[in-house]
Amino acid sequence: MRAPTPTAKPRSRWAAAAAASLLPLTLFAAPAHAEPAADPAADLRADLDAILADPSVADAGVVVLDPATGEELYSRDADTPYVPASNMKLFTAAAALEVLGPDRTFGTEVVVPAGYGRPRAVEDVYLVGGGDPTLSAADIDALAADVAASGVRVVKGDVVADDGWFDDERLVDDWWPEDEPYAYSAQISALTVAHGDRFDTGVTEVTVTAGTEGAAPEVDLGAAEGYMELDNRAVTGAPGTGNTLAVDRPVGTNTIVVSGSLPQDGAPVAVLRTVDEPAALAGHLFEQALEEHGVTVRGGTEQGAVPADLDTRVVADHTSAELSEILVPFMKLSNNGHAEMLIKSIGQETAGEGTWAAGRAGATEALAGLGVDTGGLVLHDGSGLSRTDRVTASAVTGLLTAVRGADWYPAWSESLPVAGIDDPFVGGTLRARMAGTAAEGVVSAKTGTMSGVSGLSGFVPGADGGEGLVFSVINNGHTGPAPTAVQDAVAVRLAEYLGHEGALRTQGARVPESAPAAESGELECSWELTC
Repeated sequence: MRAPTPTAKPRSRWAAAAAASLLPLTLFAAPAHAEPAADPAADLRADLDAILADPSVADAGVVVLDPATGEELYSRDADTPYVPASNMKLFTAAAALEVLGPDRTFGTEVVVPAGYGRPRAVEDVYLVGGGDPTLSAADIDALAADVAASGVRVVKGDVVADDGWFDDERLVDDWWPEDEPYAYSAQISALTVAHGDRFDTGVTEVTVTAGTEGAAPEVDLGAAEGYMELDNRAVTGAPGTGNTLAVDRPVGTNTIVVSGSLPQDGAPVAVLRTVDEPAALAGHLFEQALEEHGVTVRGGTEQGAVPADLDTRVVADHTSAELSEILVPFMKLSNNGHAEMLIKSIGQETAGEGTWAAGRAGATEALAGLGVDTGGLVLHDGSGLSRTDRVTASAVTGLLTAVRGADWYPAWSESLPVAGIDDPFVGGTLRARMAGTAAEGVVSAKTGTMSGVSGLSGFVPGADGGEGLVFSVINNGHTGPAPTAVQDAVAVRLAEYLGHEGALRTQGARVPESAPAAESGELECSWELTC
C-alpha cells in the first residue's frame, strides 16, 4: 500500500482529467426530443453494463436492489467474495449499534487509593480508559483539573495509564507493517488520545518548519513532545528548491525520523504520525496536566492496571458523546481507529473480552440476528484495512435492506457520506464527488479505497420521497487508480433513473468532463487528508 506523501496537495475538485481519462467517450444519452423509453429498467441495465465495461475496471461485484420489493434491478458477480476496504465499516457500524445501542457512551475515570476524608497526598493516580474513541487532550486536561479540585496536591508515586478494558494486541495480524507510521494504521488501545475535530486516535501532529539554508529545520512533535524521540536528519534547502521531506516512525520504535530537504521559502509541513503505546501518551499528557493544575507528581508515568484488591475512589471522570454522534466522524471520514475500538467494545459487551476475536464473533452474531446473510462474510477487522476481509455485493445490499427496520437506522443512515456536499461532516469522503449531478445531496454511501481495492455502497432515495434503491459496487484487482469515477457514474445513473436532476447529466456510460473529479489514488481521501 502506498504511504501518503507529506507534501501532497489535494486535487482540484473540478479537475476534469480524472473522469475523462477513466470513462469511455461513447455517448449513450438519448436526444432531448426522443420518445420516453419503453422499458426504463432495461435501459438502466444497458447503461450500467456499458459503465462497468470501462477498462479501468478489473473485477467487480455489483448489485442494485429495490429494498421494498427485493427485486434486483441489476446484478453482476453478486455472490463473489471481494476485499471490501472501508465498505466493511457498514457492517461494523450496524453491529455496534445493535450490540451497544445508539445511546452508548464511553467513560474515562481517574481513581486513587481510598482514604479517610480528602487526602492531599495519594500514593498513585490511575487514568483508566473505557474505550472512548473521542477522548481529547482537552478532556484529559479537564480530568486533571477535577483531580486538583478534589483536594489532591501530591502524587507520591506514579501516574498509571490503565487500558486493560481492551487486550494489549495493538494491530491486526495481517495489517501491512509499512503502514504503521500512518494515522489509518494507528495502534488500538482502550485509552487513547483523539486528535483534532476528526478524532484521529493514537497519533500526534508533527510540524516541520524551514530554518536558514543549510541548517536543520525545526520539528515540533505536537502532543508527543517529551514522549517520543526525534531523529532530525533533514536540512533546509535553498529557496526555490524541491521539497523532498519525509516523516517516518520506523517499525518497532517510538522515534520520529525526519529526512530530506525543505526549501527555505517552503511552507511548514504538518502530518499525522502514529505513536507507540497510545495509553502511555495519554498518561504523559495527564501527568503534564496535573502539574499545570498544581498537583505535584513525584514519580513518573507508567502503564499498568488498578490492583484488583485495591480499595479506590473516583476523583474525576469523563463521559463521551453517544455512539450515534460518534458515528459521524467514524463513518463520514472513514476512521479506522474508531472501527477497531468498536469491535473490541462489542467483544467486551458480548463476551467480557475486549479482543478482536470476541468482537468479531459478537458482530457476526448481531448481523445474523438482523437478517444479514453472513455465510460469505469474513470479518477479520472492523475497518476494512485487512486484506483477509471478504464481503459480497449481495451481502452489502442485504445489510442495506435489513437495517431499515432497526430503531437505530436513522443514526446509521445519517452517518454516511453525502455526495457532493462540501462540509466534511456531511459530505465526508464524498464531498468532492458527484457535485452538480443528480446524485448531489441525494446519494448517501460508504466509500472504500486502498491499493487494488475500492467500493461504493449505499442508498439512492426516490425523487418523490419513496424508498428508492440500494446499491453496492465493489472493485478489486485494478492495477491503476481506483475506478471511483465508474462508481460515481453508476450512482448518478441510479439517481437519474429515480427522477433526480442535476446540472451535469450522465451521458450513458460517461460522466461529463466538467464534473468534479473523484480522488483516484490508492487510499481513502480522508486518510490522506485531501477531503
